Amino acid sequence: MTDREAVAHLLRRATFGPTADEVDAAERAGPAATLDSLLNPDRSDRGATATPVPALPPDPYAALTKESTREQRQRANAERREQLQRLTLWWLDRMVAAEDGLTEKLLFFWHGHWATSAQKVKSAHLMLGQLETLRRHGRGPLGPLVAAMVRDPALILWLDGQKNTRKAPNENLARELMELFTLGIGSYTEADVKAGARALTGWVVDRRSGRARFEARRHDPGEKTILGHSGRFDAEAYAGLLAAQPAAATFVAGRLWFRYAGTDVPAPAGLAGTDTVATLRTLFSSPAFVRTRGTLVKQPVEWVVGALRQLGIRPSKLPEQQRKQLLAGLNALDQVPLRPPSVGGWPAGPAWLTTSSLQARLRTAGMLAAATAPAVLTRLTAAPAADRPDTLARLLVVDGWGARTRAALTPLAGQPRTLLAAGLVSPEYTVS
Repeated sequence: MTDREAVAHLLRRATFGPTADEVDAAERAGPAATLDSLLNPDRSDRGATATPVPALPPDPYAALTKESTREQRQRANAERREQLQRLTLWWLDRMVAAEDGLTEKLLFFWHGHWATSAQKVKSAHLMLGQLETLRRHGRGPLGPLVAAMVRDPALILWLDGQKNTRKAPNENLARELMELFTLGIGSYTEADVKAGARALTGWVVDRRSGRARFEARRHDPGEKTILGHSGRFDAEAYAGLLAAQPAAATFVAGRLWFRYAGTDVPAPAGLAGTDTVATLRTLFSSPAFVRTRGTLVKQPVEWVVGALRQLGIRPSKLPEQQRKQLLAGLNALDQVPLRPPSVGGWPAGPAWLTTSSLQARLRTAGMLAAATAPAVLTRLTAAPAADRPDTLARLLVVDGWGARTRAALTPLAGQPRTLLAAGLVSPEYTVS
């Protein structure tokens, strides 16, 4: 593998779709320096600064009461949908604009890991608050992240934590906290789930303030035995216990490998760690990671955001109709940010390669090709017609076209936007 292929592979996996210019710069720096810059980015991110967090109006649900009329509830629901759409478009815009691509991609990983859906939470404010928590703690040790998440209002609502009281413990949050978020199946018992639920009692969400608060009268202060440890565990102590388990270091590292490297190549023996950036360094430096090139099907959000970046398109600059088409495309591809299908998150691999998804990709690729920035289109058309498939490969950061794809692309050289759309739905672009 050449240095260019190595840094392109790294950037495709660690970030959202590198541009040709970014690969050029990484090739000059070399693989080791590129990895260092990804893991230790410059604090001044001009792209993030240019896409500030939106100032959302008050949560429409906060004003509802038991006496609210049907019309008031319908109006609040419409306002909620508008706020969530605005937040989703902002996040897509931030994914495209951010210079610190690793942190933005990592935030999307954690969003899928702690899968929480606005469909039930019904609040853009709370979903934004969760994103900010994941962004604040996502690069560091696991302990502070777990401690923050067990008190996260969106997660509490999503997994019925507000219904968990000393008189009627609700096990949803405790079960998923161990099974899906920290330890994995087989690393705990049903007794641990029941005791964990008792530790999490007492937390409720105030819709008006958008905050979680602790109500001592609802909490079970008694002694609990969890994972062989006994004590008067509360939410924070329980979170700390889970994060300190050896199983957590192995499980979370395994989830990182699953999303960043896939399943075709086994994770290297001993891959574990509770510091996220350190684990990513081990992952990306592994010889096994090199062998995963060309095996990982891009998630729809990865596919769309990568295309937006490489074609010079900012969602915030698109006309309203095209913004709607962008969201409709992601919806048809079954992956809209802030709306994972279940607490288990989104699927992976061949699950994204269905007949219906191909049709949705074709429609979305056509829209993206039509919106391509003039400067990007000029780089493609400046090349002689015979060279345009190779120029396209460079623009889309594809290492090379297979014979069948090249045969399909070559006749399209005189139709640059059609050529772009065809490149976006090619196997070489869809699988990285």
